[in-house]
Amino acid sequence: MPLVQAVTRPDPYVPFLISQAIEANGLVFVSGQVAIGDDGRIIAPGDFDRQADQAFRNLDRALKAAGSGLHRIVKTTIFLRSIETAGRLVALRRQWLSAPYPAESMVEVPSLSSPEALIEIEAIALTGDQ
Repeated sequence: MPLVQAVTRPDPYVPFLISQAIEANGLVFVSGQVAIGDDGRIIAPGDFDRQADQAFRNLDRALKAAGSGLHRIVKTTIFLRSIETAGRLVALRRQWLSAPYPAESMVEVPSLSSPEALIEIEAIALTGDQ
């Protein structure tokens, strides 16, 4: 089965030769989504809540471009600059995700793709309405 690349507009990952998402065999693999705004810059430096909200918005957009959605996520990996912000993700999960909640790994990292980024979310989801 061929790989299908999801395309978003704008797509800030094009210069880096990275796909926002790839669909293969009924699964969507979404690249790590950070708080990039439509202008290609990280929004709200230093504001974890606003960055996390934008990262979820970008995740939603990439999933929709791949023919899926947040309700189809089976696994997320969340990278945090500070594990101290992990507790605030519970409220965000309620806002963006619904039961059954996806399996998840959370990792604290010293840096992300931009020094201003505080969170990055990658996901694996099912395609369509399977």
